[in-house]
Amino acid sequence: MENQGLNNLDTDAQNYINDPQIEMQWAMKAFQHAEIHYNLLSAIDPKLLKLTKIDDIIYEEFRQLFKNLKVDFIDVDFMKSAEQKELWRPFCENFKEKVEDYNMGTLLRVDATGDYNEENTTLVPRIQFFAIEIARNREGHNAIIKEKFKKSSAEK
Repeated sequence: MENQGLNNLDTDAQNYINDPQIEMQWAMKAFQHAEIHYNLLSAIDPKLLKLTKIDDIIYEEFRQLFKNLKVDFIDVDFMKSAEQKELWRPFCENFKEKVEDYNMGTLLRVDATGDYNEENTTLVPRIQFFAIEIARNREGHNAIIKEKFKKSSAEK
């Protein structure tokens, strides 16, 4: 009897349906995360912003593996290609025990100069978001967000 719950996990995945309430809760959480992230970029010099306790390690390992990956504008088709997924998978799994919810779906801005909106957003695992956003912060690509915010605040 005590293994009954485990046996249910062995059933065909096609028998499971997505619960719309859970999907809505996830979407709300992802949007809140995106909103907080954008507010931080608007308020703080991104070069000083720490997204995790291990930003240095994430950045170092990211740039070792993805030396030439452009982070200012993400080519979503390229990044989600089979070849790239094979590179990203071990990178992501390396942070399984180091980053909480490392594989949780997270919204990423495609163009670092833009905000979060339907046309400028893609879904990635959280550790991929951290790697790209840490690189954007350190390499100066997110600086434009704070400048845009200053400009729009001054115009009001």
